[in-house]
Amino acid sequence: MSQSSSRPLVQNTIRRTRRISERRRLHRVRPGPINNVPARNADKLGMTKSELRKAFLVKRQSMTRPEHDIASARIAANFFDNIDLAKINVLHCFISIERSGEIDTVPIFKRIWSDLPFIVTAVPRINLESNELESIRYAGDTELSYNHWQIGEPIHNDRIDPFEIDIVLVPLLCFDRRGHRVGYGKGYYDRFLARCRPDCQRVGLSIFPPIDEIEDAHAGDLKLDLCVTPDKIFTF
Repeated sequence: MSQSSSRPLVQNTIRRTRRISERRRLHRVRPGPINNVPARNADKLGMTKSELRKAFLVKRQSMTRPEHDIASARIAANFFDNIDLAKINVLHCFISIERSGEIDTVPIFKRIWSDLPFIVTAVPRINLESNELESIRYAGDTELSYNHWQIGEPIHNDRIDPFEIDIVLVPLLCFDRRGHRVGYGKGYYDRFLARCRPDCQRVGLSIFPPIDEIEDAHAGDLKLDLCVTPDKIFTF
């Protein structure tokens, strides 16, 4: 066969190969669930708390250390730039669980201790007898022990009555546009916030923007007043 006669055959073969590749691309099967997490867009579609808890824990733990540190710094900056703390006397904030990818709250504590020393800071501790969350006074020199979840808790017993707290910074995995949050599923913070004053500010700290809806949120779930993300503050 001459070179000139073989050229159309080669060109036709290339065209057929391209068509087959394009059909395969258009009909490619979407990836299935990862770790039993539904392969849905959790940022847009309504999902249950259980589904969201799994999805956002995976999402948060997949962040690199630089991504996590930048997000934490921006949340702290956004918090201090936009929330008036002049009349706050007692602030309750969680100590981060590093292994679960929670935002680093150390910059928040340090900024308060250095620039706003009139604010008393407190952190949570689980009372093993009552299975309830307590608020314990916390300062830079407070000695911590670690519970079975590896969460740091003060070893002293200087408790603060929840009714004295002016603002609570609430941990969460995600939140929706109505102010509902998904935590770790134990209900500690819902019960704790119910014991705080009605005018106590409930402020979530979230690495991610809100999802549209938490499908199984109900009236017993205490809503946030605000949620601080790296990019903006959401009010409810």
